[in-house]
Amino acid sequence: MHLLTADEMREMDRQTIESFGLPGRVLMENAGRGAARVLMKKYPDLSSKRVAIAAGRGNNGGDGFVIARYLAHAGIHVTVYLLSESSHLAGDAADNFNLLAPLNITVKEITSEENFNQVKSEMAHHHIWVDAILGTGLNSEVKSFFKSVINYINRLNRPVLSVDIPSGLHTDSGKPCGTCIRADITATFAFPKIGHILLPGAVYSGELYIIDIGIPPHIVENVPPQHHLISKDTIKQLIRPRACDIHKGGTGHVLVIAGSPGKTGAAVLTAMSALRTGAGLVTLGIPKSLNPIVESQAVEIMTVPLPETETGMHSDETIETILGLLEDKKCLALGPGMGTDTKTKQLVHFLIKECPVPMVIDADGLNNLAENPDILHSRKSEIILTPHPGEMARLVNTTPKDVQENRMAFAKEFATNYNVHLVLKGARTLTAHPDGHICINPTGNPGMASAGMGDVLTGMIAGFLSQGYSSRAATQLAVYLHGDAADKLAAQKGPYGYIASDIMDKLPEAIGGLFAQTAFQSPHVYRPLHMELL
Repeated sequence: MHLLTADEMREMDRQTIESFGLPGRVLMENAGRGAARVLMKKYPDLSSKRVAIAAGRGNNGGDGFVIARYLAHAGIHVTVYLLSESSHLAGDAADNFNLLAPLNITVKEITSEENFNQVKSEMAHHHIWVDAILGTGLNSEVKSFFKSVINYINRLNRPVLSVDIPSGLHTDSGKPCGTCIRADITATFAFPKIGHILLPGAVYSGELYIIDIGIPPHIVENVPPQHHLISKDTIKQLIRPRACDIHKGGTGHVLVIAGSPGKTGAAVLTAMSALRTGAGLVTLGIPKSLNPIVESQAVEIMTVPLPETETGMHSDETIETILGLLEDKKCLALGPGMGTDTKTKQLVHFLIKECPVPMVIDADGLNNLAENPDILHSRKSEIILTPHPGEMARLVNTTPKDVQENRMAFAKEFATNYNVHLVLKGARTLTAHPDGHICINPTGNPGMASAGMGDVLTGMIAGFLSQGYSSRAATQLAVYLHGDAADKLAAQKGPYGYIASDIMDKLPEAIGGLFAQTAFQSPHVYRPLHMELL
């Protein structure tokens, strides 16, 4: 599903009006009518309630005037609080405002802090609020009496429907511009906006309803969105059922190079998660002294004891061995728990440049890369990087705080500059692709703030790569299902306390939930044997 920036939505509106010839007033009518229907559907007892609409003087306010008209037609008591002098209204908003008087809709003008204080007590008597104050064009801090009105509506603790976007929320970042309406429902138009999905914007937006206002499909193609939501429908289209005669050699062989003293768990989680995601075979290359530990932890994976440094780390002396191991592999997962010893770093740099198959690089693989990310330009195969904010900060020589404040910008710039696929982990994990497109993942929850979660994700991406999925598809499938498995655990066990291996064990259920029963009705895919004795 597309996610729009403020500029993209503005351009779609402009082209619809100027090129396609659909009047702006029709778009406003469609928007207001749709939002009114959402409100009446959500609160079917509105006829016994008093509804207030806080409206600005722009098109967002114009949408609010249309809502007021439809509510009045339905016999609902509605009052409009106009945060402007009515004489300052113009265009479609003014036209719709002028239709309120014939319907005897009460309008109160708020033009100053003093004026606002005079109507405060009256505002407290309304049961439900519609927020049509500020729209998607806001790009500066909310000030003056607008800020006071927004804060007051929040303090009233009444149900609020926001029109298009909660007033005060930045459309492109999902961050409040000083202050912001806390909506229970947001009725947005054409497509969701980035700010509805990113945090904390998703919290401020509440339940999201998307209203078709008549933007033609060819206009959407003319203004191709660069951001997308990884939805369940998206994932269902990506996942493939298996042929009934598939065997382990047909589902790919993953090589994992990971682990060091004290961190064999990272290596095992990565390897086992590749299997849980559907890889047919997984071989784990581990420093030789650690091999007995690994073999006691996981019986389904194969291991290769590798030469190690004096401290038990991976050594560049294993280069030829690893290249030999890669000859029949579909992908390489590199880095979890492998350490940053000098010889380990040299091994990582060599593999980045010479690996002949797609690579997933995580954890210490990224830390070893951070010293010289330009070697990515010398690679032979596709590369997927999976940093958390701290690792991303090391890659771009900044602070984790800076990364968190500019997640999309850092992810997009790195992916396009180095021609890699980049998974920036965290709440609303991002997958940034070399063509500049960014996908935002909606699944997952705070219970995932626990050790080993990233190792599981790395193994999952490798597992999908081994089955022949593209890097783009593998990253999107993995991040969605990773979070979905966690959401299932949170629903069953509680908000936190589950661990990485629980996620891993939940993956088959998460994957199975994507397949409708019809997926098993083709003679070319597996279906359970059915027999009856008559």
